[in-house]
Amino acid sequence: MKKMTDWIQRWKDGETGWHKDTPNDKLVKFIDCLQLERAATVLVPLCGKSQDMVYLLEQGYKVIGVELSEVAVTAFFQENAMPYTVQEANNFTVYNARNIRIFCGDFFNLDSGHLGMTSALYDRGALIALPEDLRVKYAQHLYDIIPSGCRILLLTLNYPQSQISGPPFAVDEAEVKSLFEWFECQQLECFNDIKNEPKYLHAGVDFIERATYCLHKEE
Repeated sequence: MKKMTDWIQRWKDGETGWHKDTPNDKLVKFIDCLQLERAATVLVPLCGKSQDMVYLLEQGYKVIGVELSEVAVTAFFQENAMPYTVQEANNFTVYNARNIRIFCGDFFNLDSGHLGMTSALYDRGALIALPEDLRVKYAQHLYDIIPSGCRILLLTLNYPQSQISGPPFAVDEAEVKSLFEWFECQQLECFNDIKNEPKYLHAGVDFIERATYCLHKEE
């Protein structure tokens, strides 16, 4: 699927401007909305080598990551000095370490059997990395595979897509509610952050909204 495999090339070429070396402040601020019990499992789709996974582990949770790029997955374990094992299973190469498992392969091949009793999902940049048609497929697939009662912490961007092209793509509140119409949806925060986005300022973009949502797949 070309729209997804483009990300593999970006990792190979080191074009990973979205990667941050510290945990996302919105995860730290809003993690309590996930209502996690100790040792609960959190799914992180399109996880890259995110330090957010290290943060979740440090809080006492287990992590399941899904990532298309082998470069990103191996870098995560090596850069964080985590010993790991590798096995092949059901369309994925699976990397295992203490309290974390990363499935390297196509997110859309993931099924409920891979997830077990996952309690929550953290989406920092997966949804906004996908073009419109794949966002619809992504939301439907999530609903199909995550357990009832699962909560999602979702971070999005919204800006005039006509003024600059994605990714990351613009996703507004109306689209979030449409995509996740089967979920209870609460917007936790939304603000204009254009002053901290030189790329968008330089391009003459009118605004860039950062929003955070808590979604709940009801029982």
